[in-house]
Amino acid sequence: MAAFGIGQAAEGIKNAAFGTFLLFYYQQVIGVSGTLTGLALAIALAFDAFSDPLAGSISDKVRTRWGRRHPFLLASAGPLGLTLFALFNPPDGLSEFGYFLWLTVFATLVRGALTFYHVPHLALGAEMAHQYDQRSTLFAFSTLFGALGGAFTGFFAYRVFFPTTAEFNPGLLNPAGYVGFGATFGIAAMLIILICVVGTRKEIPHLPKPRANPRFGFKRTVMEFRELFRNKSFRAIFFGMLLSTTSLAVEGVFGPYSGVHFWGLTTEQLSLLPIVGLVGLLCSLPLTPVFTKWLDKKVAVVGIAIFVIVNSNLFIVLRLLDVSWFPSNDSGWILPLLMFRLFVGAALAPIIFTSLNSMFADISDEHELDTGERREGIIYSARSFTQKATGAFGVVVGGAILDFIHFPKGARAGTVPDDVIWNLGFFEGPATSIFTIIGMLFYLGYRIDRARHAEIIAALEARDLAETRVAADG
Repeated sequence: MAAFGIGQAAEGIKNAAFGTFLLFYYQQVIGVSGTLTGLALAIALAFDAFSDPLAGSISDKVRTRWGRRHPFLLASAGPLGLTLFALFNPPDGLSEFGYFLWLTVFATLVRGALTFYHVPHLALGAEMAHQYDQRSTLFAFSTLFGALGGAFTGFFAYRVFFPTTAEFNPGLLNPAGYVGFGATFGIAAMLIILICVVGTRKEIPHLPKPRANPRFGFKRTVMEFRELFRNKSFRAIFFGMLLSTTSLAVEGVFGPYSGVHFWGLTTEQLSLLPIVGLVGLLCSLPLTPVFTKWLDKKVAVVGIAIFVIVNSNLFIVLRLLDVSWFPSNDSGWILPLLMFRLFVGAALAPIIFTSLNSMFADISDEHELDTGERREGIIYSARSFTQKATGAFGVVVGGAILDFIHFPKGARAGTVPDDVIWNLGFFEGPATSIFTIIGMLFYLGYRIDRARHAEIIAALEARDLAETRVAADG
């Protein structure tokens, strides 16, 4: 479980790089417009629309002595590290359009490399854990290390590569820092994947054997997705997750902007926030299986999402309304309040995402009962696409909003007009939370609870026994 969970840190690194630093680097440091930056990442997302199901379908069907998933995990390590480095180290002297092309190509390559790791990795988790509650525990490990990867990326980036100086305030404006940033975390992602491969290899002989060995083909992949979308619970989770995580993606994109300009923090103070989030996550880890067992998975997701929405918006709305008793940015209370908000969010959000990952695994059992085939790769390719889609959509929307509100390029702390800062907070907070609320309504359509899952497993076991008897009689 630990080795599987560690593997999620590679995606945590990539998510922090894309969600927090990428748009800022190309828009504020290099000078590419927010709209062009968003367009480049939208093109990379379009590639994901094809690569995710491709990775899922192929990994479902491939047969090797190392299993279905491990060859893909190992093969993705080098390309992911190299392309992540190149993404943050474009050549000097390009035009704005040249930088747009560089961003488009290497964002696409990073996403492609991650796809052929992330989708088989999630599918491997569904294969490793068979029991209803065990899956929540396994994916709690995954959530933990994914957050660890993101938290340490943010902390070390702010502290080591982007400290505040007289010349660069905020430190993220320093172009030299991105060289070491890309190299360090490119190498880290490669090493993390290798640890996951080595640490989970002993599970290969014990993984479920598929019932059939169909050949890969485009028409068959389309058919598999059609069958998958006939599952009511899958539709509920897919569209709910697609909508509800959008506000998180936008919040991540605006993080360095709002931290410096909306809340008046330095990069050194910003570096503390990921660590506070990590503490909240560590507090959440032992509670996640308890919550999902006590409330069941759907109730845990919907109920806790309500608290997350309130927590993420409360302080922003108080500042936007200029409430007299709420501390100003000059007050020593601002940083502790933001730390508290992040701690609460970090303690609650992992319960939601762990439950969602576990729910996708339960859907794979129901889908096997309906179709006679195990398609964890296809199912988790769709789940992977929702996360990438919202991440990319957050950058696309964030870039367009920065242009819409006329946020200046290369803006030093204290130089952004008040109306621009107000609009930044409005779009980061209440304006995007509508997506989360609509997503919660979709989650209500999920129908696999503990009793239903027990029925599914019993039916699968009965079918296996019947097939074994028929084969023996034959």
